[in-house]
Amino acid sequence: MADMVDNHNDDEGPDLGRTYHSGPVIMRGPMIPEADANAGLLSSGGDTDWLHMDPWRVLRIQAEFVDGFGALAELGPAAAIFGSARTSREDPNYAAARKMGGDLAKAGMAVITGGGPGIMEAANKGAAEVGGKSVGLGIELPMEQGLNRWVNLGITFRYFFVRKMMFMKYSSGIIVCPGGFGTLDEMFEVLTLVQTHKAPSMPIVLFDRAYWQGLFDWISDTVKQRGMISELDPDLVIRTDDPDEAVQAILRHRA
Repeated sequence: MADMVDNHNDDEGPDLGRTYHSGPVIMRGPMIPEADANAGLLSSGGDTDWLHMDPWRVLRIQAEFVDGFGALAELGPAAAIFGSARTSREDPNYAAARKMGGDLAKAGMAVITGGGPGIMEAANKGAAEVGGKSVGLGIELPMEQGLNRWVNLGITFRYFFVRKMMFMKYSSGIIVCPGGFGTLDEMFEVLTLVQTHKAPSMPIVLFDRAYWQGLFDWISDTVKQRGMISELDPDLVIRTDDPDEAVQAILRHRA
């Protein structure tokens, strides 16, 4: 509840006048709002800028966490498959992602993707085709067309960081197929959290060795040699061209 009190201060210094209390927040002088919060609550019209202010945004963020936790809490063992939305259905990596999604689902694991086209669609399709749990964690973007039709459990997020939290919380391993900035962001997020022990250790499988070779040459030859990172755990990152090897790396960790 917001109210006004007299500000009695015997210390030397300028008198800022009254103190305005709004819950735990105090305001004095020019910081006191012109309109009372309670009056605004009961008003039927007026300015709606408050809908876009940070305190209201916090409630939307909180709601996304609640929705995500509620939808995924009983998912069971799961693995995430990341990769480009631009991968065509004729690309060999599309077929590989479809196989990996299907094989994980056959082994009783849910398959979590970003829910979009390309690699994500392929992995969801593989899981759905064998009757598995095919999960899509979408994101609101102007160019996105929504979740692909192979998702049988889906949720769309407004905030990237909430979505990434769901990937980390409910995945016990990830397979990273070729992709762009979004894929790299997700991969380095997992690497950072695992390397700093902010998340449990999990297998991180990079599929298509040739695609990732240049990146890891730079990490080894430049980043590590200049002392910017410590040695990568050799059991943490697995690079392979074999869909079966990728799936087995995930399943070994689950066991």
